[in-house]
Amino acid sequence: MRPPRPKRGALPSCATSRGVSYYVYYIKPNKFIRQALLISINKVNKFLFFPLLCYNNRVMVRLINKKNIFIVEWALIVFMQIQQHLTFIRRDNAPKQSPCIYVMWHENQFGVFGVPNVRNTNILISNSLDGQIVASGAGSLGFKICRGSSGRKGAVGSTLNLIEKLKQGEDVAIMVDGPRGPYREVKHGAIVLARETGFPIVPMHWYSEDMTFVRFPSWDKMISPIGPCRILNVFGDPIYVEDKTDDQVAQEIKESLLNLEVITPDRYKEARKNKRWLKKQ
Repeated sequence: MRPPRPKRGALPSCATSRGVSYYVYYIKPNKFIRQALLISINKVNKFLFFPLLCYNNRVMVRLINKKNIFIVEWALIVFMQIQQHLTFIRRDNAPKQSPCIYVMWHENQFGVFGVPNVRNTNILISNSLDGQIVASGAGSLGFKICRGSSGRKGAVGSTLNLIEKLKQGEDVAIMVDGPRGPYREVKHGAIVLARETGFPIVPMHWYSEDMTFVRFPSWDKMISPIGPCRILNVFGDPIYVEDKTDDQVAQEIKESLLNLEVITPDRYKEARKNKRWLKKQ
């Protein structure tokens, strides 16, 4: 059955065909693109080829389900294996204490590749299909993966697992406004870990002026390098939770992350002036 034709400017519209969900984002596409999309939606019922991004016409089609998710996982693993050789990260104010709890906005989730010890860092990733894709890519680069959900049962299990990892001397990285937002609103998962273990929370932000540092049209405005890219990871001062309420710590984390976003461009310019990317890390 042919899906209903969405109005111009409608975000998003959704159609389902034989168990496959199609999410189509229209922003003033021309007539040819619109017709091609409608034909494709009718014809493609069984397979998912990599998410299609048509930036010239500002049209994005996303097709993901359990039967074909392995294709996206494989594509992401290949991409990340290649991209790691094209990404040049330098650190500013990196923490000397380990273990610690790295926190960042969900949009900067790939910034974890700039932590001092990748193979000693556990990443909390949701149990969603999107999370499965990210977990496969991150695991291929050596990160330790902890899966969890926003539900009570899943949250308790992942929290206990991360507490145990911290006590064993391993680091933890958490996207404090994930997995589904609200955008840039700090949740209390990292605060619980810090309160239970006594280890500090370390805010982190990454930045680049290279054109290959791309922002995607997702809910979190995710940023990732695509191609050769010079990146600066800037770490904030450690945050301890003793004698503070959860709300006070959450506000301190948010202010620190926002402040890092302000100061990082100047730090990046200084790093370029000092030719830090020509020196060994």
